[in-house]
Amino acid sequence: MLTVIGEALIDEVLSDTAPLRAHVGGSPLNVAVGLARLGHPTQFLGRFGDDEYGRRIHQHLSANAVLAPVPPDALPTSVASARLDPVGGANYTFQLAWELPHLASRAELFNGSTLVHTGSIASMLAPGARDVLAAIRSVRPAATVSYDPNCRPTIIKDVGYAREQAEKFVALSDVVKASDEDLEWLYPGQDHRESARRWLGLGPAVVVVTRGSRGPWAVVDRGECEVPAAAARVVDTVGAGDSFMAALLSAVVDRELDGGQRRNELRALSVEQMQDVLAFASAAAAVTVSRAGANPPTRDELRTQGVYA
Repeated sequence: MLTVIGEALIDEVLSDTAPLRAHVGGSPLNVAVGLARLGHPTQFLGRFGDDEYGRRIHQHLSANAVLAPVPPDALPTSVASARLDPVGGANYTFQLAWELPHLASRAELFNGSTLVHTGSIASMLAPGARDVLAAIRSVRPAATVSYDPNCRPTIIKDVGYAREQAEKFVALSDVVKASDEDLEWLYPGQDHRESARRWLGLGPAVVVVTRGSRGPWAVVDRGECEVPAAAARVVDTVGAGDSFMAALLSAVVDRELDGGQRRNELRALSVEQMQDVLAFASAAAAVTVSRAGANPPTRDELRTQGVYA
């Protein structure tokens, strides 16, 4: 079982050229769906309200074979409004409620989990961020841990706090993915590759930096590598990073490198193996940007394009 902890919300996509579109989203939820579509048994630990949008989220998870053991609560379901610019980039505003009380003490939720992923708002916004950090600490001995800061400066405005939070999660993680924009905000004026190398020194086995049209770059103990961005006709970029993250983790699991007992094997990943992983993740992201909303590919869709993990 793969477990994803984090926020679920509704993405309301607005543009000057089309009517409002509402999609189920939230970075961690998108990763959970992406993993399930790539054929992995997956559960999502997050919150949503007992309301129309919450029911829509639950239906979306169920339709994608993602387990959701945390029941809806009395708070309203969170909403993110994304306004698209003329080239398909997204700028976000949020209405959020984030808490997962006593998560770390519910060990039964993590039984059998070989990989636990978190990130984005879930790792930054109080009070839920404290519960997520405690849960990650508790599961780390048994599970591979992955993290994507997916920074939201419009929500967490204190960059010093965000940097401190991110580094706490990085230090507990085995696989980390960040965008060059994340790293530029967290470490202004620093080369993103140098920031990633420093993160590798905090403990992860893999640190990946996505760079939009320039393609992803990665650093592992044995060296560094990059691949070009996969070709795609861009409709919008909503969920592209989440699809990349899901495929990145899928490639780790496909290589049987998940689980706390396999940390040394994951750390021994070669540069050539990492290039293959990046190419697979880049192909998944390219499918997502070619269609509206956070809509990650299935494994069959990638195979029809000749893409394999």
